Amino acid sequence: MGDGFPPNPNSNCGAVQFALTVPTVADRALQRSVSQVLSAIYEQDFLPCSFGGRAGRGAHQALATLHERIAGGKIEWVLEADLKNFFGSLSHECMLRFVEHRVGDQRLISLIRRWLKAGVFENGEVHPSEEGTPQGGSVSVLLSNIYLHYVLDLWFEKVVKPRLRGEACMVRYIDDFVLCFQFRSDALRAQEALAKRLRKFSLNLEPTKTKLVEFGRFAHRHASKRGRKRPETIYFLGFTLYCTRNQKGNFGIGMRTEKSRLRRALTRLQDQMRRMRHLSIQEQVNHLNQMLRGHYAYYGVAGNLRALLRVHRAVEQYWRKMLSSRSWHGTVRWEQFQRIKGQFPLLRPKLHYPYRALQAIAIL
Repeated sequence: MGDGFPPNPNSNCGAVQFALTVPTVADRALQRSVSQVLSAIYEQDFLPCSFGGRAGRGAHQALATLHERIAGGKIEWVLEADLKNFFGSLSHECMLRFVEHRVGDQRLISLIRRWLKAGVFENGEVHPSEEGTPQGGSVSVLLSNIYLHYVLDLWFEKVVKPRLRGEACMVRYIDDFVLCFQFRSDALRAQEALAKRLRKFSLNLEPTKTKLVEFGRFAHRHASKRGRKRPETIYFLGFTLYCTRNQKGNFGIGMRTEKSRLRRALTRLQDQMRRMRHLSIQEQVNHLNQMLRGHYAYYGVAGNLRALLRVHRAVEQYWRKMLSSRSWHGTVRWEQFQRIKGQFPLLRPKLHYPYRALQAIAIL
């Protein structure tokens, strides 16, 4: 996506840091081969609610599916859940037991066991890993999906949903997921059961980032009764989702870049521009357009044009400041800057996923 500018939807900044490993060339090739074999097996098992690390089921498909489930269904309550240090907490014993459900080849099991226990090289010593899955290998995301397939997906589909009064669904992008319910009583029961279920497999919810939100087509009406001007919002994959209505008065869900992600993106842009301030203008604009292209590709969804324009304006303003700081004549005047932009244009914001595109990629 260009210099890492758009954040990883699965990033867990602020949480406990997990181990980052860099496999050798031989291990990397072997992990890729094992991942292909396991993917062919588990793609027959994975449920439609699972996104991330799967072909054709990325972050935008997850967002579009969540949009359609809420806007087109009877959903009124959303449980926004966050797993505490997921990649550093999952049980090796449970992980291997899950894989053995579908894989009988002990050579593959032995390889997976070795990768899980690869450990961390620190201060000249190797410290074996007793829990968690080290990040950096191509097999890590697949193993995480397998773990949560058994711990969460199957449990919610086979155990929880049949016992609820109303409609319910889940959308999961690796370890980031939301549970949606028609009735508050169902949501509260499921939230309590979820915490117990996760503890059985060495996982825990992050209390400060897990909340139950009234969110749906009747949330506007109920918000005023509860003393709020507007319904609460939910956060998913770097976006803030909010209740809105179109020009015809029909209910819809708006998406905008989450504030902390927007601040982080602008900070990275400024850092990058400071580092390349002495490059030629052509090289500078090439780098900036590469970063903007990646940002627009991820955050260019319906309703988020204002946030994209804000990023574009910020890049313009700071780029002018950087050009002024290296100019013999001091400040680059606005008229001069417009001529520079005419010769070396910055990429304009573009919505890669308007409403029709979101509807087309939703997986129901």
